[in-house]
Amino acid sequence: MGKGHDYISRRHFSKRTAAALCSVPFMPLHGWNALSSNTSEEDIKVHLFSKHLQFLGYEEMSEVAADIGFDGLDLTVRPKGHVLPENVQDDLPKAVEAMRKYGLQPKMMTTNVLDAHAEIDQQVLKTASKLGLTHYRTGWLSYPEDRSIQESQEIYKSLFKSLEAANEKWGLIGCYQNHAGNHVGAPIWDLPPMLPGPQSKHLGSQYDIRHAVVEGGMSWELDLRLIAPYIRSIVIKDFKWGMQEGQWKPVNTPLGEGMVDFGRYFSLLKKYGINVPISLHLEYDLGGAEHGAQQISIDKKVVYAMMKKDLTFLRKAWKAAE
Repeated sequence: MGKGHDYISRRHFSKRTAAALCSVPFMPLHGWNALSSNTSEEDIKVHLFSKHLQFLGYEEMSEVAADIGFDGLDLTVRPKGHVLPENVQDDLPKAVEAMRKYGLQPKMMTTNVLDAHAEIDQQVLKTASKLGLTHYRTGWLSYPEDRSIQESQEIYKSLFKSLEAANEKWGLIGCYQNHAGNHVGAPIWDLPPMLPGPQSKHLGSQYDIRHAVVEGGMSWELDLRLIAPYIRSIVIKDFKWGMQEGQWKPVNTPLGEGMVDFGRYFSLLKKYGINVPISLHLEYDLGGAEHGAQQISIDKKVVYAMMKKDLTFLRKAWKAAE
């Protein structure tokens, strides 16, 4: 994720780091989404994508996320993540213990799980379930050139059905993310025929508004209307179009500085009664933290300030949406 860079001067970057603390809220519930829990705005929680703190160990990342004001972490449990899949039985309990120590919810994780019959994928799901995690992002899929899109969709429909059964066994909810580019789910419209029905409690969509606007342009509202019954988790981030190396490309930005109309988006989420876990991503230039670097090139306090800035924007924008 986050292929582009927000090309800004260091001076301008530093000026953007000032932010104020703000208290919670995110999504309410009403309407047709029967899989949402009956909560108020104040009960909604925001989780930080732990990819952006991979220069820290479990203890420090948990302390930092709690101090900034997050309610949990969307923990990377994948190759080059905070927890490597092959070490999940030993390391995931350590990460969860650190999170709980600082009052963070061990609820979300981002994985490359796709094969319900693969031993390592089963181990990730089984361990997460035992530790109380509930939602995970699956790996991504593509459409190979050597077979038709329709043939691929039939294969992936069967794959999702197997994953749904495994998730039911372990009491988990799998979420497939829409990602801009030549990926399954990028157009949004291709997902519902492959996913289990909207009534499924164990496999659905992780809706990413940034990628939806990149691909949907002015029709993203139709995409949201279609996928809404399938949404089981949400990613929040922003972008704008910019010229890079002679080509127009999506350039990632802090929240509110890009093309995502958060006022309209949040008003539609409220209208549809969507109340699901939220993962906040920061994919713009953060000295390597945006890419999950083990070592970053800027002061980590600058990274923390930008996290707080985006979190504050998110909460204020939610409150203001009608």
